Amino acid sequence: MADSKVQPKMGNTGFIIFLAFLSAFVPLSTDLYLPALPEMTTFFAVPEIVMNLTLILFFVFYSIATLFWGPLSDRYGRRPILLVGLTLYMLASILCEIAANAYEIIIFRIFQAIGGGVATTVATAVIKDVFVGRKQETTLAIVQSMVVISPAVVPVIGSLLLTFISWRGIFFAQALLGLSVIYGAVIFKETHASQRGTISVMKSFGRLGALLTNPGFTALLVNFSLISIVSLSYISSSSYIFQNTFHLSSRVFSLFFSFNAIGMLLGPLVYIPLSKYIDRFTIIYASFGITIIAGILVLVFGQMTPVAFALTQFPATLASSAVRPPGTYLVLKQEENDNGSASALYSAGGTIFGSIGMVIVSVAEATPVAAIAWINIVMGAICALLLLVSMTFLRKKIVV
Repeated sequence: MADSKVQPKMGNTGFIIFLAFLSAFVPLSTDLYLPALPEMTTFFAVPEIVMNLTLILFFVFYSIATLFWGPLSDRYGRRPILLVGLTLYMLASILCEIAANAYEIIIFRIFQAIGGGVATTVATAVIKDVFVGRKQETTLAIVQSMVVISPAVVPVIGSLLLTFISWRGIFFAQALLGLSVIYGAVIFKETHASQRGTISVMKSFGRLGALLTNPGFTALLVNFSLISIVSLSYISSSSYIFQNTFHLSSRVFSLFFSFNAIGMLLGPLVYIPLSKYIDRFTIIYASFGITIIAGILVLVFGQMTPVAFALTQFPATLASSAVRPPGTYLVLKQEENDNGSASALYSAGGTIFGSIGMVIVSVAEATPVAAIAWINIVMGAICALLLLVSMTFLRKKIVV
């Protein structure tokens, strides 16, 4: 079905852009204020780990929230759930702006995470509602390519904003983002019929457990969630590495961060043409291998200069991003029903494991570059091994 028929008020391009904005809520909610983290740490006179909690707890509660929004969107429909969650996100962003101390920001960021958790889950579910087969995988790749433009552009915008406004203005910008996406949700045409009269709320949440009893779904869910440790550990530590370890300004940091974010953009874009000629599993295994090699390069050369660190980390960023489209497709392919619940578990899995990576680099704040290197090496090897084991022992239970 043509996208213009699915969303008459948005049209084809508007629909894809709307899905991209929803899918980009995590980077838009974190990368915009990354350049301000060291400034906020100084402003509130708290240890780095305290201010890092605004990131870590955001990802933790974001992942928890997706587990609620997904089943609820299956029961009540995508549109009403979007409107509720996005409104909460916008209000929490305003509260972050007027917070009096670091601990209030941590609390309001938790509410921001809960509201924002609706976005990625519903976006992925809508794609699965509307598209099938190769078109579904291609759309996932296109949307995710647009999503990762934000890590390349948003930190630069954030650092530029900091030259004119304080860190409080960053949260006002996030509130405006929430308002703009709320408008998209208002004109969004529902893609999933409500099951309010046919299934109870508790039974909707029970589908989460039912999905996890599918060995193929669970194996691939864990596998492709683990790789998010690579990207989120880098994102959470990058501002401290470039500004504190290499003593760069917030503006120069944003340029280095944007360079590495180009790898996030290129990953899905490279995957689309390659997948026409190369089996998706070959691409996935190659990506895991590249992540390992990048980790070794970071360990050997990355601690010398900021340029060396950015260049050696770049392959890992590109490779972990290239895994996202086929990984998402394969996980969701294991379950043809309960799109919202399946999307929720996938979003939550990636965020939960990514938060573990953020904790690791926070604990290893004395040697953050080495921590990033070992995360690349270990996670690349674990993911490759787990996928090989899963495909060997669950071949008949995994749909490809």
